[in-house]
Amino acid sequence: MHISGIHHVAIIASDYQRSKHFYTELLGLTIVAETYRHQRDSYKLDLRTPDGVQIELFSFPSPPPRVSRPEACGLRHLAFRVPSVADAAQELRDKGIEVEAIRIDEFTGSPFTFFSDPDGLPLELYEQ
Repeated sequence: MHISGIHHVAIIASDYQRSKHFYTELLGLTIVAETYRHQRDSYKLDLRTPDGVQIELFSFPSPPPRVSRPEACGLRHLAFRVPSVADAAQELRDKGIEVEAIRIDEFTGSPFTFFSDPDGLPLELYEQ
């Protein structure tokens, strides 16, 4: 098998409109397609990062909450590459989004920080 990259990451939102606003208006991801699936009473919003990775944002009636803290087994977080963690973190703060203090990756020497989406999903900014 030859894996050539990440195609998409799927996220289930508790409040579709709030999360749609967060990922498109605050983070600036591009909308590729938006579909309402009547049989599932569910939206599927396809988003794209500038490098082509897709994020699928889903809504489902009454999804159970995700355990983020304490950290649970499974997918830990989603990390976004940015040219400057300091600049991106300040931009998020200017939009009212709480951002942790910037730290340095002890293995790579790169700056990184964390913030959360509206449902508490940990998101990371990692300097490229």
